[in-house]
Amino acid sequence: MIPFDLTKLRGFVFDVDGVLSPNVVPIDADGNPSRMANVKDGYALQLAVKHGYRIAIITGADTETVYRRYKLLGINDIYLKAGNKLPVLEKWLAENGLSPEEVAYCGDDVPDLPCMKKVGLSIAPADASADARQAATYVSSVTGGNGIARELIEQTMRARGHWLHVDTAYGW
Repeated sequence: MIPFDLTKLRGFVFDVDGVLSPNVVPIDADGNPSRMANVKDGYALQLAVKHGYRIAIITGADTETVYRRYKLLGINDIYLKAGNKLPVLEKWLAENGLSPEEVAYCGDDVPDLPCMKKVGLSIAPADASADARQAATYVSSVTGGNGIARELIEQTMRARGHWLHVDTAYGW
């Protein structure tokens, strides 16, 4: 169980590589990275969007595939090529009327540290870098790409009475 009052959360922010996808990224013959996506994460993300939670993807990745994947789930705030993520997070917070205490950030490595230190709840996957695990409020038992978004969103929605809500739970 995540040691945080999850009823305070109104927003979730995720890195991609090492968080929503595994740490290992296959490279195709043309040198382009191919990312995997967890379907249970996808289900939880789209359900959270339907319930009005604000979600952002902030990643250093620069690939149309990542953009399309999360856009299909209803996420509108997708920031690619974010070398310095903190200004992107701060702008997103302001645009969405969110205080840092109302937001959880999931990150796994050095570029995520400033954002992890800014928000109310910071989460790292089990295989995150030592620095990210140390900065995290909570270190998940799951590794990157293996359901960390599902874990966070499901626990939050259960705490707020939104999980398995009849109107939205049984469809995509």
